[in-house]
Amino acid sequence: MFGTADYTLAKRAVLRDFRSGLLNLTDICDAHPELMRAARNIGVKIERNCPVCRHESLREVRYVYGDQLKHLSGRPVYPNGWDQELQNDYDEFRCYSIEVCLDCSWNHLSACYLMGRTVKPASSKRSAFRHK
Repeated sequence: MFGTADYTLAKRAVLRDFRSGLLNLTDICDAHPELMRAARNIGVKIERNCPVCRHESLREVRYVYGDQLKHLSGRPVYPNGWDQELQNDYDEFRCYSIEVCLDCSWNHLSACYLMGRTVKPASSKRSAFRHK
């Protein structure tokens, strides 16, 4: 997708600092209650364990933001393709993908990308969701 920012390197740095003792558990496992609720109710299961607690409760939650979205801006996106429906109805908006652990409250921004009718598709076949 055009305008994709991948935050894998930032995630690795946070985990490295946690494992070396520079950050403690409360520094990195601090998901907001609304984010936890979205992860629990509409989050998509990620097929790997949480990098902090190693439980199999990692979820992906997506939020959309954009001036054209008006009251929909800042809302979580349902996994049934609601972001694709918005893409057909609005010229441009941003989608943020966050990984969240239901057990320890780990959360980290995974990716941010542009969507909408006026956004040109990327020439690369890389997916915005690689979940490494």
